[in-house]
Amino acid sequence: MALHFLMLLLVVSVVSAEDEPFIGVNIGTDLSDMPHPTQVVALLKAQKIQHVRLFDADQAMLIALAKTGIEVVVTVPNDELLAIGQSNSTAANWVSHNVVAHYPATNITAICVGSEVLTTLPNAAKVLVNAIKYIHSALVASNLDRQVKVSTPLSSSIILDSFPPSQAFFNRSLNSVLVPMLDFLQSSGSYLMLNVYPYYDYMQSNGVIPLDYALFKPLPPNKEAVDSNTLLHYTNVFDAMVDAAYFAMAFLNYTNIPVVVTESGWPSKGDSNEPDATVDNANTYNSNLIKHVLNKTGTPKHPGIAVSTYMYELYNEDTKAGPLSEKNWGLFDSNGEPIYILRLTGSGATLANDTSNSTFCIAKDGADPKMLQAALDWACGPGKVECSLLLQGQPCSEPDNVVAHANYAFDSYYHKMGKTPDSCDFNGVATISSTDPSHGSCIFPGSLGKNGTLANFTAPSMNSTNSDSSAYNLQKCELRIRNLLMVLGIILCTVVLL
Repeated sequence: MALHFLMLLLVVSVVSAEDEPFIGVNIGTDLSDMPHPTQVVALLKAQKIQHVRLFDADQAMLIALAKTGIEVVVTVPNDELLAIGQSNSTAANWVSHNVVAHYPATNITAICVGSEVLTTLPNAAKVLVNAIKYIHSALVASNLDRQVKVSTPLSSSIILDSFPPSQAFFNRSLNSVLVPMLDFLQSSGSYLMLNVYPYYDYMQSNGVIPLDYALFKPLPPNKEAVDSNTLLHYTNVFDAMVDAAYFAMAFLNYTNIPVVVTESGWPSKGDSNEPDATVDNANTYNSNLIKHVLNKTGTPKHPGIAVSTYMYELYNEDTKAGPLSEKNWGLFDSNGEPIYILRLTGSGATLANDTSNSTFCIAKDGADPKMLQAALDWACGPGKVECSLLLQGQPCSEPDNVVAHANYAFDSYYHKMGKTPDSCDFNGVATISSTDPSHGSCIFPGSLGKNGTLANFTAPSMNSTNSDSSAYNLQKCELRIRNLLMVLGIILCTVVLL
């Protein structure tokens, strides 16, 4: 059973690829209600996702991706591999139909030739390198070999003795395929694609691997794993596996091939024997992985070197075979609703998996009324939220209670700040919800279809004592004075008429 994760490890100096790290996603299609390609692309645009990997070369999807600028990795499916590996002309036809016909309108940047062929389709192993070379030759003939790289995703299980990483080596029974493959990758300037599964490494370790180590959670120094040969300290499974791949290649005297971790993620739901496939763990792993990539942390062997990541995956695939966890790796359901909201404070807007009109910031159930009032006053004061709609006679004045008013103020601030998770906290009395709290003529910012982010807006601290803190009360007083003057005007008019 092929499992899917996608990541690009970009290395400068000895191992060189892109200058800046990025986050992308895999797009699987084993859904009972697969969204139309135009809907998929709309979601990608809304999430500012600029890099995707397809598990095929679906024509409708390639057409939908045209003129978007999104960088696309296409795949030769395993069931087409034998034919392509035995026929140069078949490979040329595949490239002509699936790459040349769409490029450059569709920004195809790489081709995966099969997926985990050495471990899931061993009968095709003997033609795998030929298939890679034939596909590359077709690109050369079309003058696209510099723009489009060719490689094949490998399972991390082919790396033996993976810890400590410095002792890692590839399964020697595969060397007859791996050596000519690495020769090709090196000579063509391509990269090793590797599927890394911290979830499965953790599950199969029988308690040897701590959960926190698999999830990128901070570890005290005495809990870090130390490579006794290099004295490098490892704080997570992912880095250890990536470095194991580098050491395994070095064992075969290949030291300048970048690693592409072709898939990575964590399931949000599992069977009874998969207790750690939870929403919270999936959120923790994916959020930490994204921050690890975008912060340019690198690995202990290559610190500070950009690691670009294609996450597994965009959608939950409900028709996929296997255990329950296999159906629940997605960031979104088929309707484009987030399975959970990634915690990405300080990591930019890319892949917040927070759809444009589907989340709101509201008061937590049971929150202390005094704390709510304090947070409400802050939002309408130093928080610079426009709270006039909460005043008497305005659309959001009713119901006239602190919870209803806090809901509106919290959500306004949340959208004003671009819906970052940390903008919906308010000292712990707020929470993100997918239920629209709008009512009657009181329409919340999240229902307006607007981003709400203000240019050049600096977020004040909840502890701010900014003089604007009285703005909300001043607005209340101003409206009450206006109402009073209106009433006085009516009385005077009545007296004159009498």
